[in-house]
Amino acid sequence: MKEIFLCTISNVSSGSCAEDCAYCTQSAKYNADIDRYKFKSIEQIVFEAKEAAKNGALGFCLVTSGRNLDDKRVEYISRAARAIVNEGLHLHLIGCSGIADKDSLKELKEAGIASYNHNLETSKNFFPQICTTHSFQERYETCENALEVGLGLCSGGIFGMGESWQDRLDLLHALQTLKPHSTPINFFIPNKALPLKQEVLSQEEALECVRLAREYLPDVRLMIAGGRERVFGENQKELFECGINAVVLGDYLTTKGNTPKEEVLRIKSYGYGIATSCE
Repeated sequence: MKEIFLCTISNVSSGSCAEDCAYCTQSAKYNADIDRYKFKSIEQIVFEAKEAAKNGALGFCLVTSGRNLDDKRVEYISRAARAIVNEGLHLHLIGCSGIADKDSLKELKEAGIASYNHNLETSKNFFPQICTTHSFQERYETCENALEVGLGLCSGGIFGMGESWQDRLDLLHALQTLKPHSTPINFFIPNKALPLKQEVLSQEEALECVRLAREYLPDVRLMIAGGRERVFGENQKELFECGINAVVLGDYLTTKGNTPKEEVLRIKSYGYGIATSCE
């Protein structure tokens, strides 16, 4: 039986990013109607990690908004990771704090972080259309840094931002060169506060993006993430038939997802099991 890997996101620092990514409600430039806070308490993060494990998640991603993994974030994420490890939860811990150098990533690894998530988002050619405050190359180099220090790499992108099919192929080729162990597939969802104005992708076009991702990345853990509920509603079986074998469980960074119980029941109704090992 095919098993689906479950991962939960903890948005531990929200809405204070000075970057101008046109797709992101966490950018302070756009004043989107979201919760904004600096850092959750370590106790709250540990509580969320325990809930994630109870719900069947194996992955637990600690996300801080902002340009880069600075000293303050390194110290904070490291404390949170050690607190989770000390609880004996055996979760695969993932850090996600923007552009990062090797020394900072090494510190996270020593604290118990197993992987680093840094999405390329789109092709090198299209990237300047969605962000001007940092470059595609900086993102790519962060992914290389994570691999060089021995962390697992989680890297993917967003479809439906106005990019061409060639841009989509170029993104997938770039990911192919990095060989991530996990690739999140996101679909752009419009927000009135954002400068990026695009219609939501049709199910047919979204599925073709998933098929292409699986073709380019046959061995990756292909994770369906943001936009899944908006694009597919209750009709999600084809996602798994097209190669999805991992799911973000519960809420996203600034939007609500379905309850973990609902998601697990849905996956099982399609005839799939829930993964109990990261292997």
